Amino acid sequence: MSYRRYALYLTPPPESDLWRFGCDVIGRDALTGDLRAGFAPEGHELEAWHDLTSDPRRYGFHATLKAPFRLRADLDAIDLMDNIAAFARTVSPFDAGELHVGAMATDDGRAFVVLKPRPHSKALRALEEAAVRGLDAVRAPPTQEERLRRDISRLSPRQRYYLEAWGYPYVIDEFRPHYTLTNAVPDPARLVKSLRWEFSLRVASRQMRVDALTLFGETAPGGEFRILRRFPLGRSLRPRRLSPRVAAAAFID
Repeated sequence: MSYRRYALYLTPPPESDLWRFGCDVIGRDALTGDLRAGFAPEGHELEAWHDLTSDPRRYGFHATLKAPFRLRADLDAIDLMDNIAAFARTVSPFDAGELHVGAMATDDGRAFVVLKPRPHSKALRALEEAAVRGLDAVRAPPTQEERLRRDISRLSPRQRYYLEAWGYPYVIDEFRPHYTLTNAVPDPARLVKSLRWEFSLRVASRQMRVDALTLFGETAPGGEFRILRRFPLGRSLRPRRLSPRVAAAAFID
């Protein structure tokens, strides 16, 4: 299967409480493709909650390292995976702080409900900057259509520079690590309270463990992102290069 865009994200282990919680909240498992339609926090109807989580459901439960990008025309998915695997081997697993449910403001006055780690993690910020810079050679430059779609009127000068240089405005000094749980809403306080309670009941460990990089792919414009492969950090064995014939069978780790 060919993919229109790729993204490099952080995801919890698929067997973890945190992964199950995130997939239930947003309504989809990006690894299996299964929909999770049975969750709504207390005080919310199922259908209304489904509407509130449409954006994160499309992208899958994740924290962004390298935002969605098109692959360079002279590269293929195996080249991309080789580059990510080589990068992952240079990083050791680490803990990035304790996760808390909170709100993250947008440029238009609304806010997402998110899980964000505290305290500030220098290791996580260093990983994000290294991924943005070190893997940028695989990214195709934006098309004129993509440039026009981006509303830069609300971006700061530094964010505009990052958008032009790295394809995304919220990187490096503007990086705000988080797992998105809902769409942007005008008043997130009630949602934050509801999800804090659910998080405390359902997730045994609040620690954000960074032990792998996860490659996602988007099949069509506006389509869902799915997990293609999870690359453990610090693995010393050099992966073999797969032939195109068998590559499709190796996407899921």
